Amino acid sequence: MIEAVIFDMDGTLIDSEPMWKNAEKEVFSSLGVNVSDELALQSATMTTIEAAAFWFNQSPWHGPSIEQVAQAVVTRVAELITHRGKALEGVHSTLKLLKDNQIKIGLATNAPAQLIPIVLDTLDISHYFSDCRSSDDELAGKPDPAIYLTAAQGLDVCPSRCLAIEDSSTGILAAKAAKMRTLAVPHKGEYEHQKFDLSDFKLRSLTDFNLSYLV
Repeated sequence: MIEAVIFDMDGTLIDSEPMWKNAEKEVFSSLGVNVSDELALQSATMTTIEAAAFWFNQSPWHGPSIEQVAQAVVTRVAELITHRGKALEGVHSTLKLLKDNQIKIGLATNAPAQLIPIVLDTLDISHYFSDCRSSDDELAGKPDPAIYLTAAQGLDVCPSRCLAIEDSSTGILAAKAAKMRTLAVPHKGEYEHQKFDLSDFKLRSLTDFNLSYLV
């Protein structure tokens, strides 16, 4: 029986991917970087620092450091989330179902730690989470399993008794490497992609979630 469910954040709880894309384009373009859609796909699953370093390698800029630019992106994303952030379909009902059945709830995200309370407060779901983790505090982000192992430890649950809910193949790889059960909720255009075949379960939306995935 699954004792804890650990959620990814961006793209799983909130459709923040367009906000990241907009913020990165604004910030990097202001530094003279040509932010092409093709290269943006490569940086989409990176941590913020990794993405800033990636774009610097593509087109080095003068002035602010990689760390300062990464922080500028995060600050802009925070503003966009606060003004536009909405929970994805099924998030509130799934969290309530888990809490009503005394299943522990955690968060494991590659996003910066400072965005976690902003997202949870904007969506009014912070009261559901017992433990929240960011890859900021790990040596490597997803697909490395470290953040999921840390999240399981924080919830005091064996990884094999955790279900990870993810929207990306990178996150699925991280959770599987941590020996967790996985549930993929891919973006609409990626639902049939074979990269999600590794996941134990797959749903089009969390509105279809039920307790059978915990048995």
